[in-house]
Amino acid sequence: MATQHSRSAARFMMAPAVILLLGWMLVPLTMTVWFSFTRYLPMRGDSIERGLEWVGFENYVRFIGSSSFWPSVQATLVIVGGVLAITVVLGVLLAILLDQPFWGQGIVRILVIAPFFVMPTVSALVWKNMMMDPVNGMLAHLWRFFGATPVSWLSEASVQSIILIVSWQWLPFATLILLTAIQSLDSEQLEAAEMDGAPVLSRFWHIVLPHLGRAITIVILIQTIFLLSIFAEIFVTTGGSFGTRTLTYLIFQRVVDSQNIGLGSAGGVYAIILANIVAIFLMRIVGKNLDK
Repeated sequence: MATQHSRSAARFMMAPAVILLLGWMLVPLTMTVWFSFTRYLPMRGDSIERGLEWVGFENYVRFIGSSSFWPSVQATLVIVGGVLAITVVLGVLLAILLDQPFWGQGIVRILVIAPFFVMPTVSALVWKNMMMDPVNGMLAHLWRFFGATPVSWLSEASVQSIILIVSWQWLPFATLILLTAIQSLDSEQLEAAEMDGAPVLSRFWHIVLPHLGRAITIVILIQTIFLLSIFAEIFVTTGGSFGTRTLTYLIFQRVVDSQNIGLGSAGGVYAIILANIVAIFLMRIVGKNLDK
């Protein structure tokens, strides 16, 4: 049992790391909130030493009053929802398949996980130039082989293309987490259900899927945190055109176009609010599995 002295020693040793972490988080957040109430144009020669122009909530009103704000929020939620649906469903299926014994299992697992280690920029370039190019892309050649007209994916199915590209990169992460969860499943339960004559779908629905509940929750929560700030894939492929401009990309454009750090900071605060709303929703609806 831990004594008061040991607990005090533990707090003392953890204090530097906690202070550093809080500073790492709070200092940028505080500066972002502060800049959001000012007119700060460093690209035009303004400096903090010369003073900032206090504008109050003008940046917030200007940002949310833009005709691009709500479409960007909608695009963000659609892309995040689409990627989550694909990675969770296919992740479960791949995890079940990879859990079965077959020749070359280790090599296949490495190949399935490999896309997760590809940089988002490189991944987007590969999909844009090698797969989705309407002239020389592999999908274009496949379409011509079957006598169909190639599709200009990034302009005609832009949102779906972004979802496909991001899903390809995040599917290995979901598969790895879900495969680990499946391997912890008690095989005796499945054997007993099989001996009782339970069909495959029934065993999956009543035994495997409930066991994966916690792992699916972790996958959804972690992926959502990162997907809300998706940027590189959109920047490389569509440049925010054709309905793919997410909230993060809109903030980038506002800063570049207006050169106003204060306006971009106000957009960053809105992004933080959106992220917290989504996180609270997920913790209430999906996160209940963590308590089971």
